[in-house]
Amino acid sequence: DVHFPQPGTDGGQLDRGLTPAHRRLAFEELFVLQLALASRQRVMKEEVKQLLFNSKTPLLGKLDRALSFQLTAAQERVIREIMSDMTSRKPMNRLVQGDVGSGKTIVAAQAMVLACGSGYQAALMAPTEILAEQHYRTMMRLLEPLGLSVVLVSGGGRAAARKAVREQVSSGTAQVVIGTHAVIQQGVTFAKLGLAVVDEQHRFGVLQRKTLIEKGYKPDVLVLTATPIPRTLAMTVYGDLDVSIIDQMPPGRKPVRTFLLSASQRGRAYQILRDELRSGRQAYVVYPLVEESEKTDLQAAMQGAEQLQADELAEFRVGLVHGRMKSEEKEQVMAAYKKGVIQVLVSTTVVEVGVDVPNATVMMIEHAERFGLAQLHQLRGRVGRSGQQSYCLLMASGGVLFRSAKPKAAGEEPPSAARERLDALVRSTDGFVIAEEDLRIRGPGEFFGFRQWGMPEFRVANLVRDADMLQQARQEAFALVKQDPQLKAPAHRALREAMLRRWETKLDLGSVS
Repeated sequence: DVHFPQPGTDGGQLDRGLTPAHRRLAFEELFVLQLALASRQRVMKEEVKQLLFNSKTPLLGKLDRALSFQLTAAQERVIREIMSDMTSRKPMNRLVQGDVGSGKTIVAAQAMVLACGSGYQAALMAPTEILAEQHYRTMMRLLEPLGLSVVLVSGGGRAAARKAVREQVSSGTAQVVIGTHAVIQQGVTFAKLGLAVVDEQHRFGVLQRKTLIEKGYKPDVLVLTATPIPRTLAMTVYGDLDVSIIDQMPPGRKPVRTFLLSASQRGRAYQILRDELRSGRQAYVVYPLVEESEKTDLQAAMQGAEQLQADELAEFRVGLVHGRMKSEEKEQVMAAYKKGVIQVLVSTTVVEVGVDVPNATVMMIEHAERFGLAQLHQLRGRVGRSGQQSYCLLMASGGVLFRSAKPKAAGEEPPSAARERLDALVRSTDGFVIAEEDLRIRGPGEFFGFRQWGMPEFRVANLVRDADMLQQARQEAFALVKQDPQLKAPAHRALREAMLRRWETKLDLGSVS
């Protein structure tokens, strides 16, 4: 019926893949994937955990007492879910997602304290060196006062220092180990690894579980996502994990007011900046940095910083950070910004502004059309972290704002797509809403690009169009695996074969087969 449709079949339905025959094929595809995920989850849960975590460790109480703020009810709920997993006899494989600024780091810190207080090591893996350094500083501040030894495994620095850190990890004197995802591949051996925290930062690297297991470790695994992910993505890419959601922001925060401005409205943007700076607040000005045009992008940021200092913001101190600076230089600028010595921080990439400065109330983003929606939302999350009203100023080119310009080159996105992204950001400050909007605008093909997410390729199914079927396929597949865990019943053999044929290598189902 798909290749040779019946006479009278609606042409529009055929084009959009909405005929009963299309729907049937799409459901089968989704069902077989969910069977694979259910089978993989079953195998993981059948493993008997060798680790014994002690929920009565006094370190947890010490950490709670040391906090200068009250945890939200959502954070407390997620911490209970993690503690329950870790103290059970089954391995933990849990995904924690929450909006920017919802407090995922402190949740991860609680899990790490439980591991270390029970005599194990905890590792936190970040996708970039800069983020690893940021986590290192945070964990030093939280965990060193508890008497825990925190180390950073870095690709840079002197060879002797790197060797010394490795020795601390292999001897077990280092209890908390922070690094990039390569921390488990750089010849680092752990004495007693009990917990691996993987910070995903809106890019999907196949969970490092396989590498850990091959190295003889079977830690509990906690995955954090930087920004919320669409429901369909949670059910597919992360479909074999248990999911916890921090759906509450710390109290007293006001939603960030977001404005989309053109070159002719630049004066208004600078006025907002000056007003906030004069009242003792701080600001970020961010420039895009794209590899193809790195040289010109870097120049734009440097010239931008000079121009602001000489002209519009001459009465304030402007600092600059970019990826080409030495770590020490960058550290100095960041420290001066945190102390309030620098009032305006001009920066190139997203992660350069990964600092938490509650006094910052303005995020001005130049060439906002060149950023992805998740990136923009994450940047905006750098302000609005105190009870003060904060602002996000999206500076975009006229072509994008008025949808008049044609794409300059083959393959370049039309201005309307950029405009939709920026409008979505102005409309909502909710990361969960923005994630679904991002998926709708980009479509599953681009959003779930194999390189970005490690996403399964479908022949017929479409994760935007068939989201309702995905939920149904998941429920039915998980129910079937519960009823017949090995899919050995004669009626299920063909399904088992289809599942292994399609997903055995991609989802590493060796242990299932």
